[in-house]
Amino acid sequence: MGLISEFKTFAMRGNVVDLAVGVIIGGAFGKITTSLVNDVIMPPIGRAMSGMNFADLKLTLNAAVTDAAGVVTAPAVTLNYGAFINTIIDFAIVAFALFMLIKAMNTLKKKEAAAPAAPATPPADVLLLTEIRDLLKQK
Repeated sequence: MGLISEFKTFAMRGNVVDLAVGVIIGGAFGKITTSLVNDVIMPPIGRAMSGMNFADLKLTLNAAVTDAAGVVTAPAVTLNYGAFINTIIDFAIVAFALFMLIKAMNTLKKKEAAAPAAPATPPADVLLLTEIRDLLKQK
């Protein structure tokens, strides 16, 4: 089997295509979650904390170096812990959403498993014997 046909067989299996779709949707979901955190959740929290913007929270390790003309020759070295806080909140929201999705899927699986299967139809000879038994009981 040639390398191209082997790759085609590998790439067209159901699991690979499902995984690709999952990665693409996951990336889009990540963007939605980041927007939710940065644009919807953090502004009210910042306002409640006297107008603080978490993304601007940082610890300056070295101040920016400027020359005599006021031009920055070396930028400030900062520890941006506010952006880290945003990322942690972003992760927590994604983790919670995935937890709720998996919980819903597990609930659906349990309902499917709990539903009893319809009894299999007995073979023809058993049905015939059952009819004979019922007729004998009537006499």
